[in-house]
Amino acid sequence: MLRDCRCAIWLAALILAACGGGGGGGDSAQSAGSGASADSLYAAGGANVVAITVGPGPGGSSTFNIPYTSVTVCTTGTGSCVTVDHVLVDTGSTGLRLMASVLAGLPLTPQADPNNSANVIAECLPFADGYAWGVVANAAVSIGGESASDVPIHVIDDNGSFAPSVPASCSAYGASLNSVSAFGANGVLGIGLFSQDCGTYCAQSNGNSDWYYSCSSTHCAAAIEPLDSQVTNPVALLPNDNNGVIIQLPSIAASGAATASGYLVFGIGTQSNNGLGSATVLTVDPETGDFTTIYGGHTLNGGFIDSGSNGLFFTDSTIPDCPSSVGAEFYCPASTLDLTASDQGQNGNTSTVSFQIANLSARNTANFALNDVGGTASTITWLGTDYFDWGLPFFYGRTVYTAIEAHVAGGATGPYFAF
Repeated sequence: MLRDCRCAIWLAALILAACGGGGGGGDSAQSAGSGASADSLYAAGGANVVAITVGPGPGGSSTFNIPYTSVTVCTTGTGSCVTVDHVLVDTGSTGLRLMASVLAGLPLTPQADPNNSANVIAECLPFADGYAWGVVANAAVSIGGESASDVPIHVIDDNGSFAPSVPASCSAYGASLNSVSAFGANGVLGIGLFSQDCGTYCAQSNGNSDWYYSCSSTHCAAAIEPLDSQVTNPVALLPNDNNGVIIQLPSIAASGAATASGYLVFGIGTQSNNGLGSATVLTVDPETGDFTTIYGGHTLNGGFIDSGSNGLFFTDSTIPDCPSSVGAEFYCPASTLDLTASDQGQNGNTSTVSFQIANLSARNTANFALNDVGGTASTITWLGTDYFDWGLPFFYGRTVYTAIEAHVAGGATGPYFAF
């Protein structure tokens, strides 16, 4: 979910994370990966460790495999703060994005256009099946015991508090996704590989003309957005543990679990509780954030690890799709499949991953944590279906590292994934 683009990076379909349904039982739970041991981070604690929970969404949402945490945002320089729960933890995107309706009237000042102080800056975040629209504002952000000041965030206009109508170049992406129900969350904490959500492309005169806008009360026009003003990965602005994150979730039974509780850890190799250990480092393309995945004899150029996707998404015409009543974009094999794929980083490191795909229609709807859910790769403009999305099922029983671009993290330089 929320793979926001860097220049020509493709965008994953939001519907994959918002869809109902789920996976049935597999034959075995996934084993813990390399790196930190299965229990080490759970026992560690500390200011750089915050709990995440996979469970029902806001308002009892039935969306499964969504990892949530809480984020506190404050008007910069004041004591006016709001803590927002059910914020999706997403290694596949960059930046904090919150629904305006859950901010309870917190007085955040929209970012002013430096070339026209009467206008404010807004952003259109495109997805494969729609868009999110709203102003950019700066706020102080706290997550657990870690804090960053003056962070540009995206306030998604889900309650009509921002007057200008959506520009045609934004609405051309499809349906409006400006709602809690569309996201299955009150917001998204994008803690992926990059520092800014668009990078130099949106900061140049020939940059993306349908991401950032300068808006009056009645009209919006495409705008250049400097790097330090773009919606920013809050981790990159932390004083110390700012080179990446670690997510650790427990192994779960093949039949799934009602909930799963794990940890988000800030920093890689910056403290005694976040060492890289023996994890295999897969460096990625610094523009796209992708490594190579080999599956079924096919080499896929778009491999990535995304906690914001609620399944494993890849193309395999031999696996039956589910009926539309269950979720046609998911797989429903007659019996649980034991599969393997090989991931290769640009540094030449490889890792073979064993995984399972179960029949979605067999899901126990009381279970929100599922390790064997998968579906077909939807067509993305830049890559077609040439990708493998290692979504949340990949995380169960593993310690997964996401290192931010240009930062040294545990002896290796980001951007990279490791597990």
